[in-house]
Amino acid sequence: MVAGDRIRVMRVITRMNVGGPALQAVELMRGLDPGLFDQRLYTGTVEPGEADHLDLRGAGVVPHRIPALGRTVRPGDDARAVAALVGEMRRFRPHIVHTHTAKAGLLGRTAAAVTRVPARVHTYHGHLLHGYFSPAKTRLVVTAERAAATMTDRLIAVGGQVRDELIAAGVGRPGQYAVVPPGTTLGPLPGRADARCALGIPADGPLVAYVGRLTRVKRPDRLVAVARQVRRLHPEVRFAVAGGGDATPATEAAARTFGGMFTLLGWRADVETVYAAADLVLLTSDNEGMPVSLIEAGLAGLPCVATRVGSVAEVVRHGETGLLARCDTHELTRHVVRLVEDEPLRRKMGDEARAWTTTRFGPERLVSDIEEIYAPFTETWGRWPGTAGGSVR
Repeated sequence: MVAGDRIRVMRVITRMNVGGPALQAVELMRGLDPGLFDQRLYTGTVEPGEADHLDLRGAGVVPHRIPALGRTVRPGDDARAVAALVGEMRRFRPHIVHTHTAKAGLLGRTAAAVTRVPARVHTYHGHLLHGYFSPAKTRLVVTAERAAATMTDRLIAVGGQVRDELIAAGVGRPGQYAVVPPGTTLGPLPGRADARCALGIPADGPLVAYVGRLTRVKRPDRLVAVARQVRRLHPEVRFAVAGGGDATPATEAAARTFGGMFTLLGWRADVETVYAAADLVLLTSDNEGMPVSLIEAGLAGLPCVATRVGSVAEVVRHGETGLLARCDTHELTRHVVRLVEDEPLRRKMGDEARAWTTTRFGPERLVSDIEEIYAPFTETWGRWPGTAGGSVR
């Protein structure tokens, strides 16, 4: 590395909607040593009904917006997004392009290949192999991901299971992969009574919380079905949802049938307040990467009941820090009821969850892991285009 210069990192993400990918991008923007790395974040805009992570919890991170870099696939917009990224790469001359999320991964790596950016890294925060599209569209996604992997130096998966499923689908070679779990922190927890007061939730009765997007793959319909079954056995149990998405109207309609025992809180900047008010956290998804909401729940000392999908089992250790189930309403209900009825077990699992997540999922570890992945590239920086007399085309 040339003395006095910094490694230029261009970080590309489809949109900074509230969720794990945006949170991890922000942690890296904040955490990597600014004396060694010159980072820029490029992103599209959130969709209607979504909250922007940068507005809620991204203070200090200023993005470069590329409007055409949206979630929806539109050939015209996608071509404009690639052209815009190519232009930005020629101006910024990054040494590393690190992409996050599926669409940004495809478009960003294409632009990086066109401009001959020396190092290309992509993080799979999950995958689109099931739960999102029809079989025909899924085959197209797999074909595109296989092609993008050939343009990539390192592929990062948030969990071992996510990596294994991608390799089984023929996306990349085993040697390309590194597993880097998410890393995050949680703000100071208010007292339980204060938290419930702040949320407008009565102080009495157990509270089951859901934190995350309300969209099809997350199965908010299953969440509602579990809530109905739990309340048939324990009418005192309340449910609260922090988040939003395209399934919000249907979830709101269902909530109205619960007589005030099912509360939609919308997007919250103070998620620690939600966790402080809750007794356990529930996740009902058909597909996940490694959900940051479950890590946050652990940091708050809460046990989780979750579907055993993606790398969820690498966060929630079944029988120790929570309970895992198939994508089955009845099994999820049994687990929730078990924890509602057994407060000592709930507290024991919560304590175990706090110890496990604090050790395993801190932001310092995330930053250290990424620096380790970047290191081989930075050691040969002087021979890359854009340095030592070369140029990014």
